[in-house]
Amino acid sequence: MKTIDAFDTQFPSEEACRQFLTDMRWPSGVRCPRCNSEKVYALKARPFHWLCKSKDCGGRNGYRFSVITKTIFQDTKIPLKLWFKVGYLMLVAKKGISALQVHRVIFGENSGSDYHTSWYMCMRWRAAMQGDYVAPLTGEVEVDETFVGGKGKNKHRSKRIGHPGTTGKVAVIGAIARKGMVVAKVIENTDTLTLDSFVRSTVADNVSLVATDEHSGYRLLDKDYNHQSVTHGSGQYVRGEVHTSSIDSFWSLLKRGIMGSFHHVSKEYLPLYVNEFSWRHNNRKNPDAFRDLLTTCSH
Repeated sequence: MKTIDAFDTQFPSEEACRQFLTDMRWPSGVRCPRCNSEKVYALKARPFHWLCKSKDCGGRNGYRFSVITKTIFQDTKIPLKLWFKVGYLMLVAKKGISALQVHRVIFGENSGSDYHTSWYMCMRWRAAMQGDYVAPLTGEVEVDETFVGGKGKNKHRSKRIGHPGTTGKVAVIGAIARKGMVVAKVIENTDTLTLDSFVRSTVADNVSLVATDEHSGYRLLDKDYNHQSVTHGSGQYVRGEVHTSSIDSFWSLLKRGIMGSFHHVSKEYLPLYVNEFSWRHNNRKNPDAFRDLLTTCSH
């Protein structure tokens, strides 16, 4: 990732941001975001605006669109330069950055800008991060579920010996390829159908190992995968190559970020924060992470 000075040098103006977004959205030439037609005409009086006259789209009057049409930036008057800076700050903050912190950095303590503006921008970026496609995980894969929210050790029942239940907490399941990508999502419960379906939809058929804990919801994996487990309830965390330390490390980072930077996240918005931490993990070694993030901002 660039330094903040290098970032500011690359995007010194609104025009530079709009040109960069144009190049990212349409690397082979501008196309209509409604019908995908390449028969579009630039409006000279309005830079970065075009007109599509496809019969199946705008008809006789044509369909007008701009570089921000059908993106997370649409329908806002916030300059792209600020949007870009917020997205960049979210990428480089390993434990996340709260909307309040963004507000202080971007707008300043005494600005007249509404804090809700910063919150809105952060949430739109988190929604864009859901567009990060992860191919089926291969190699040695760890799968685990955890609970976010409340106090104490947010583990599932087998890990909470003598600890109160999970009332008020939200279940999250994740799979990680060791030294590779992570896939995580909020789930309604931790029953067999949910856990088993998640693994089969995110893990390749030919993986060398699927490592889990002893949760019974993973038992059906035995017939189709090399599924091995460790018994956390009896204090067993490692058995040779069988462990879940990589996904546990990801959970720790997620929870420290939520507790330290965000303090509290509601069930409604937790999926967006899971998006953010997953995307940042998957792009931690990507020098073009911000450029790639921009490719996910259209909808």
